[in-house]
Amino acid sequence: MSPARRAARTPRDGSVAEVFSAFLVLGLTSFGGPVAHLGYFREAFVVRRRWLGERAYADLVALCQFLPGPASSQVGMALGLRRAGPLGLLAAWTAFTLPSALLLVAFALGTRAAGVDPGAGWLRGLAAAAVAVVAHAVLGMARTLTPDRARATVAVLALVVAVLVPTAAGQVAAIAIGVVLGLTLLRHPVGETDPADSPSPVRRRTGAALLAVFAALLLLLPVLAAATGDAALGLVSSSYRTGSLVFGGGHVVLPLLEADTVQRGLVGEDAFLAGYGAAQAVPGPLFTFAAYLGAVRTAAPTGLAGAGLALVSIFLPSALLVGGTLPFWERLRRSPRAQRALAGAGAAVVGVLGAALHDPVLTHGVTSPATLAVAAVAFVALSSWRTPPWAVVAGAGLAGALVL
Repeated sequence: MSPARRAARTPRDGSVAEVFSAFLVLGLTSFGGPVAHLGYFREAFVVRRRWLGERAYADLVALCQFLPGPASSQVGMALGLRRAGPLGLLAAWTAFTLPSALLLVAFALGTRAAGVDPGAGWLRGLAAAAVAVVAHAVLGMARTLTPDRARATVAVLALVVAVLVPTAAGQVAAIAIGVVLGLTLLRHPVGETDPADSPSPVRRRTGAALLAVFAALLLLLPVLAAATGDAALGLVSSSYRTGSLVFGGGHVVLPLLEADTVQRGLVGEDAFLAGYGAAQAVPGPLFTFAAYLGAVRTAAPTGLAGAGLALVSIFLPSALLVGGTLPFWERLRRSPRAQRALAGAGAAVVGVLGAALHDPVLTHGVTSPATLAVAAVAFVALSSWRTPPWAVVAGAGLAGALVL
């Protein structure tokens, strides 16, 4: 066994406190959106902590791209679940989500409900840092997941599809094409099972029950909300539906949130836009914007109660789906045929992330020679100096405030 593989072999059993502390750092520093989050996760858990290997990580990313909901948050939930069981999933979600949720709720409840200037220098510095993080992740994953002509070709084809169809559907299609090409182009199982693999902490029977709960809530909550006319149940129903039906996460969720709030007269358009501006200035998942909307509703439940209900309800489908699918996924990915399919999917993930590196990460992050300089310095700090991502993000934000 190679030294790299021996180093990657770590016990699955980790503590809930370990998971919480690791994700809290990410929750406080992960700027740049879902694609950047995947880069932060890879650096933290594949490269530095070695909780799992590159191929297992790519498999998780591919799985979460197929599931509705916030893909990066679902990857975080899966990592916490693998490391410390169901409480690890809860710890990962809480630590990664709570910082941005608290900041947005504080903004909503504050007396100065002013929008955040999207041209602020420190924000442009953070966007430039995201370019470096994603570029570093794409290159690192490409070295492992596209080592031959066949998989490099799959990655490029996936990039082309994702660029030509720049939607969540395009990303899913790109990975599906990778699966098909992996089955047809790769004639033999690709490598051995990742040495950090271990049986899923969720039994298949429990997974099936979680999937049944997911479907039951999706069908029954609207019926119960309509039958009772309860405003709190209506908020839970609409938030749960949004978390269940949006593929790709991130900014894709905004139209549904706008339809459920602004168009129904529950949140003013100015308040919606102000909160959206603030959401760009905080780390963590954009889905925490739901907490802001729950806090500023014009009808009860509002304030902290509305924020809490909206936040939990929009992420609950992701927790049920991750816990429900992971035990079947872990078993499936061990078969030789599945290994070929997943090798193609992993190569496609590289292409999808490469497309996202161009747009929106690069197009939004590098808007001037100065932001290019910040991104370049951040990339060197990550790749050559092994600087922790949180320090790179903080330095880029400071540089942006001073010079941009």
